[in-house]
Formats: sequence, structure tokens, C-alpha cells
Amino acid sequence: MLFVHQQVAAQKTITGFTEKTAVEQKSREQKFDALLSAERIGKTIKELSAVPHHVGSVGGKAVADNMLAKFKSWGWEAKIETYQVLFPTPKTRVLEMIAPAVYKALLKEPVLKEDGTSGQADQLPTYNAWSADGDVTGELVFVNYGLPEDYEILDALGISVKGKIAIAKYGRSWRGIKPKVAQEHGAIGCIIYSDPKDDGYFQGDVYPVGAYKNEYGVQRGSIMDMVVYPGDPLTPNIGATENAKRLDRHDATNLLKIPVLPISYHDAKPLLEALEGPVAPAEWRGALPFTYHIGPGKTKVHLKVDFDWKLHPAYNVIATMKGSQYPDQWVIRGNHHDAWVNGAGDPVSGMAALLEEAQAIGQLVKEGYKPKRTLVYCGWDAEEPGLMGSTEWVEDHAAELQQKAVVYINSDGNGRGFLGAEGSHALETLVTEISKDVIDPQTNVSVFERAKAIAVINAPGAKEKKEALGKTNFTVGAMGSGSDYSSFIQHLGVSSLNLGYGGEDGGGEYHSIYDSYDDYRRFKDSTFAYGVALSKTAGRAALRMADADLLPFDFRSLHKSINGYVKDLMSKTEQLRETTATDNLVIASNSYALANDPTDHLKIPVPKSEVPYLDFSPLQNAVTELEKSSWHLSEVWSRAIASGMVHSATDQLLYRAEQQLLAEIGLPRRDWFKHTIYAPGFYTGYGVKTIPGVREAIEQRNWKEAQEQIVIVAAAINRLSAYLQKIN
Repeated sequence: MLFVHQQVAAQKTITGFTEKTAVEQKSREQKFDALLSAERIGKTIKELSAVPHHVGSVGGKAVADNMLAKFKSWGWEAKIETYQVLFPTPKTRVLEMIAPAVYKALLKEPVLKEDGTSGQADQLPTYNAWSADGDVTGELVFVNYGLPEDYEILDALGISVKGKIAIAKYGRSWRGIKPKVAQEHGAIGCIIYSDPKDDGYFQGDVYPVGAYKNEYGVQRGSIMDMVVYPGDPLTPNIGATENAKRLDRHDATNLLKIPVLPISYHDAKPLLEALEGPVAPAEWRGALPFTYHIGPGKTKVHLKVDFDWKLHPAYNVIATMKGSQYPDQWVIRGNHHDAWVNGAGDPVSGMAALLEEAQAIGQLVKEGYKPKRTLVYCGWDAEEPGLMGSTEWVEDHAAELQQKAVVYINSDGNGRGFLGAEGSHALETLVTEISKDVIDPQTNVSVFERAKAIAVINAPGAKEKKEALGKTNFTVGAMGSGSDYSSFIQHLGVSSLNLGYGGEDGGGEYHSIYDSYDDYRRFKDSTFAYGVALSKTAGRAALRMADADLLPFDFRSLHKSINGYVKDLMSKTEQLRETTATDNLVIASNSYALANDPTDHLKIPVPKSEVPYLDFSPLQNAVTELEKSSWHLSEVWSRAIASGMVHSATDQLLYRAEQQLLAEIGLPRRDWFKHTIYAPGFYTGYGVKTIPGVREAIEQRNWKEAQEQIVIVAAAINRLSAYLQKIN
């Protein structure tokens, strides 16, 4: 953590290790690498994606049992922890245009001879989990990506979705945001389709010739409002055990009230082609071969869906390798195993890498290795419907995890390309060092150098290119949502990482029947070498956290990140103040002309309230204190490593530090999310909002709440600073 880069280079050590133990760790990692097999990872992907295995399915239980047997054979203590979770499956799916022409949607993906698993039994049909039951008929309105800003344009055009059915494109946000915003604007139903401009022939050859979505492919997926809370909607804040007290489904605040259905661009084409009304703005238009109109008009559709709302068992596979010195300090590594259909890419490619790590660690233990801290390797079930397996486990074991969990290291789908890392910024030094040690299988340079190269290429200008070239650290992104880390970091304050490779594995198989071994082998990672790269990366993270003499948390990196977030908030607020004033002047000057021009179809915009003064000084002062305390800790940490006087009590203080950033009351209108620095955005879903309480209040022009949240976040940062000052 706290050796500067020059010291690290000179001593050839690893942060958290003495010179002596660093040599031992490097040797151990070389042995670990030699035990990893790309061929075996490929076989595991083929094996685990051989049949559909969604939560509650026969295939899902078979995959869990398969993994359990593997862990046990490698010497891990392993068990299955089962939760009973709500999971709706469709009974009825109907979508038909009834005017001005008649068209009944196919709602089915065809079997392909090139894809050996595309015609299997027990495949979930194309649907959005957590859609409400509904039978609605209404005029159709095209809403672009269905984001709040798209509705601002519709408002300016005088077009409302109230009492109508919205059709939105996949992309630009998590899918659940689209029906959520449509519902807020009064829509009675929502259809989501993949436009070929974003996900189809506009991008490249379509499957099975190429990787991209063919005209019949459909993206299944959850539309649970996970930004309110993830997990089983009937058991917020408690584990969904067999006898858990459950809400009535209609009282669950993270479930929408309108029917929703995903469709292919084959089924979307006749609906969109029939639309009248204004021509869609240029940036709204897709790649289908006609002029895009917004509607409404004569185009009416009938949408009917209803579901079987049953509890299903979710099988979490939990494997443990007990620590020799600190058994009550847990290094947790996880990946989900459930899929919408066969899921070779999502999630089996990541799960195969995790299993490869576990097999190698098991072999090291047989040869005499003893991890200092306990390793806990997890295969989560029910991630796809709403992070349910991991969330229920975390809620069930919350008190123990806040005492014992050192870190949670997540992965999900994996492919060819560049290392991506998101997580707790105090772990940035750890990730940087690992990225410089792992060699990219395609270019034979470190994955750090390869990531730097693409950053330079993508930099927009000379200044940015120079900055990218000069970087010596691997930037760890902030965490939003979309995978199993969410409950660890955002609910419990357990420091977390999410690791994976990608960027050269594009295609349209996501959540379709074509996410298969055949597709993965041809288009994602044909040699499975990036599975090995992920095993080396995540495996090093787990092993270094398990065996460090003193845990490698660098809170100076956290300070630097938070300081940047505060400056960005202040800058964005000032920009908003300036643009509001300018926009209101334009509105005032144009309102007379708009009001007196009968040929103008635009509505007169309503002036926005002025941006008042916000006092950011509590945040600025808190960040200053965090800088002092993080540097104080760095000195304490360095002395401890140099002297060898390391105590488990110090480690416990280090890994529990992130919990100081939690606000017990949680975020406004979604108190399950307690982290004051990272959260998924209320209108972005997967996308992160940093310092979310303040940032979203400003975006929503709730000035009173923004000022209140500034004080709450500052208090959390001050708690962390005081906590770090006490570590001696």
C-alpha cells in the first residue's frame, strides 16, 4: 500500500509484504500460474453451459451439484446454502399490432444448425422478469432509449405516453430504467427491442456468420428496480430462508406496475414502420430500412403477459479453505452460476476462471501451502433475476460479514481484450501491481501496458494522450450495480473489486439462446487464454489479500478519488447555474414568437428554477481531514511493515474502515443503499453515481436535499478520518 512506487521498484517487493515474504509470494504465484490450464477452462465452459440452467431449473441444480463436487475433490470444505426466492416465469406472452394493419409478433428465437444448444428443452422464453401481469391495448409511441431526457424532447413536441404503450430501444441505460420512466409518465405498457444500429447488422455480420445479433435474437433480462433494493423483492434486508417473513408481492417497492416485453428487431420492424407523427430526431433513428416516426396515431398494439409467481430454490455453492493464522478474516471470491439460458459467456466464462483458481489453490494446499486468512470461494445462484443469491446470503450473514469479511472479489462474464476493474479505491495500489505482473496473452506485454495503450489511442486530444502515457497506476472505476458485489459494498461496506477482460469480444448473444459454447468458442475467446488471464488476476488478488503481512489498503488513493468527486460536483453545479440562466433567457426571448406562431408545433418550455448557492464547505473540509488521516495511516503502516510488528487487530481495523462511509439512514427513497460514495444511479441502473445523495439531488434540482446530503456525506468522511487516525 504505502511504499511509494520507487521503493517498490527498488526492493522488488509487493505492497503488504516484507522483502522476504514478497519473494515467497512471487514464487507461490509462479507455481499457481503453472497450474492453470486454458484447455481445462474451455472444457469447463462447455460442461457448465451444456444445458439451460436458470434459477429453479433442473439444469441449475445440476450445475450447483457439479461445482460442489469439484470443490470437494480439490480439498475445499464445500456446501450448498439454499434460499427460497420469488422468480416469475411466463405463462402468456402476446404482442400484436391491431391497427392500421395486423401483425402478430413471433416472440421466438429459431434453432440454428451452427449452434448445437439452440434447440434444447427447458429454455426460458423471451421475456422480462418482474414485468407486471397485464392485458393492455393502446396507441404506440416511440421513446428512443426511454431515458428521462428523451421524455423532455417528447414534452417539447407535445407528445405524451399517458394511456399509451411505449416502445424503447435497448442501450444507453440498464433495461429496467426504460419501463420505470415510462410508468412514471403514465404509460400502460412498455416494449423493449434491440435496434440493429446498436446491436445487429449495422455493427457487423450477424450470428451465425458473425458475432452480432440476428433479426430474431432477443435480450431477456430482469427489470426489477434494483436501484431501490436488489435481491428477493419479498424479503428486503433479511435472508430469504424457508421461514423468512415475506411481503405481499404487491407491496414490494422494487417491482413495476405495468406489463413489459422484450422483442427482436424482426418483431419491432412492422410496429415502428407503421408509426406516424413527427419524424424522430436524427439521434433517435436506428438502422431499420424506413423513416423513424414517433407517433402516436393510428398504430395500436395489444400486449398481454402473465406469469407464474412462485418461490424457487436458489443454490449458493460456498467453498472454504481455512486460514492458518487468521481464520476469522475472510477473503471472499465470487461469480454467479445461473444463466438466462445456457450462458457460456454470461456467466460461465467467469465461473470457469474462478473454478480454475480454486483447483490450483487446492493443489498448492496439497503441496504444503497454508493461506494465512480464510479463502471463501462462492458460486452464486439467481443473479440474473436481481442479484438474489448473493444478496440473500449477505443479508443472512450480515453481522458476521461486517466482522470478518476482508474483501469481496467478483467476476462475471469474461472475454478477449483489456482488463477492467471497478471497486474500492483503497485497493487501487493492489490492482496496479497485479496488472503489471499479469501478461496479456495476445500482445505479451503486461495487462497494465495494454490497458494504457488503448487509453492513449482513445484519448480525445494531445493533452489527454500525454496524461494517459504518463500514468503509473491502474485506474479502478467506481462501482454501480449489475453484478454480485452490490450487496457487499453498498449495503455492508465490505471493500470490493470487480474484475474481468473484454473489449474485443463484441456481439449480440447477450441473454439470448445463442449465448452458447459454440458462440463463445468462435467469437469471444477462442483459445480460452483470457480465462487464464482472469484466473491469474483474480487469483493474485485473492492470494495477496489472504497472505499479506499487513493488508494492502491505501486510503490515500481513496482520498484522491473522493477529492475528485467533490470538485466535479462543484464544477457541475456551477455549469448548471450558468446553463439554467442562459436557457431561461432564451425561453423568455422566444416565448412570444412561439406563442404567436400557429404553425409551430413546439410547446413553450417552462423556465427552470435558478440554481441557488450550495455550501460545499463541509465536504471540502472533510476531504482535507481525510488527506491528513490517510497520510498518517501510511506512516503507521510503513513502520509496521518495516519492523515486522504486525497484529491481526490492526488488519481488522484496516478492512473494516470502509464501513465508516455508510450512512445508517441510507440514500433518500432507497435506504437499502447505505454507501455514501458509490451507488447505482436512480435513472442509470448499472451506471454508478459517485457521492450519489448529493449528485442526484442536484440533478433533480432538489436543492434542500442537496444541502442536507452534503452534510450527511461530510459526516461519513469525517467518521472515516477519525477512524484512520486511531490506527497506531
